[in-house]
Amino acid sequence: MKAYIINKYTKDGLQLADVPTPRVGDNDVLVEVHSASLNLLDSKIKKGEFKLLLPYKFPLILGHDVAGIITQVGKNVTRFKVGDEIYSRVSDFHIGTFAEYISINENDVALKPRNLTMEEAASIPLVALTAWQALVENANLKKGQKVFIQAGSGGVGTIAIQLAKYLGATVATTASAKSFEILKNLGANVLIDYKTQDFETMLKNYDIVLNSQDNKTLEKSINILKPEGKVISISGPPTPEFANEIGLPWYLKIVLSLLSLSIRRKAKKHNVDFFFLFMKASGSQLEKITKLIEADVIKPVIDKIYSYEQTNDALKYVESGRAKGKVVIKMK
Repeated sequence: MKAYIINKYTKDGLQLADVPTPRVGDNDVLVEVHSASLNLLDSKIKKGEFKLLLPYKFPLILGHDVAGIITQVGKNVTRFKVGDEIYSRVSDFHIGTFAEYISINENDVALKPRNLTMEEAASIPLVALTAWQALVENANLKKGQKVFIQAGSGGVGTIAIQLAKYLGATVATTASAKSFEILKNLGANVLIDYKTQDFETMLKNYDIVLNSQDNKTLEKSINILKPEGKVISISGPPTPEFANEIGLPWYLKIVLSLLSLSIRRKAKKHNVDFFFLFMKASGSQLEKITKLIEADVIKPVIDKIYSYEQTNDALKYVESGRAKGKVVIKMK
């Protein structure tokens, strides 16, 4: 099959290569890829930014999000059959959606929402699972609470705003003024132009912050939280708890402890909770998200759709930071 690979960590583009079709394990489904979406995580892995946390072997096929049709099932698979239309955020160490086929553990798979195209479905899994794990699973966001979602026009932001609104929260977000209309329609209540306004002076007594920016923004975010509020960061720095959870060796635990020491101290001083979220694949959570999509509570937001041959152009566009919502590659 054809696949986009890297043979080493690189800032250059991906290489289109012929590789063997994946083996289907007893608990796996083989999926013919119809569409895949791109995430900044793909770029970061390509450049080696996560090599300590996710030491991949080469050659490596990139890609975490997929929508497609099952063409083969392993002997222990009970929840899916050949011909099912599915979508998935595949597990770490089992990535590879920028290819014609991918083998996925059935626990990471959900049936595609009936009201979405393949391209729309492929745009959803990673960002929606991130929003779900941050706001529902971790923050336990409740009606009447106030949440600050940074970078509202990004992939995670566009879904997180819709989910937070559905949960009954007041939603503040940062974006450029030209994105305000879209974000207002998604449910944002407080719109802050990051180019001309400072959220730290405009927001106070918030319950939850979803941080996706740099450490400076993270530190400022702590100042807008009420006592016992919570900041959930999807952009770091990783914590010792996270190191324990994924079983890193002792010396890496020390490194992560030092990296996050300053922010953890500041959070403790302000009596707020800091949590680093590295989202996980979950078919069962995707099923819950599917119900919200089919009820028109959550809608995909897609900026551009590229052909498979344009995968490198699509990745460059994601890396530019200009995308509003998601960027998708269409295979079929």
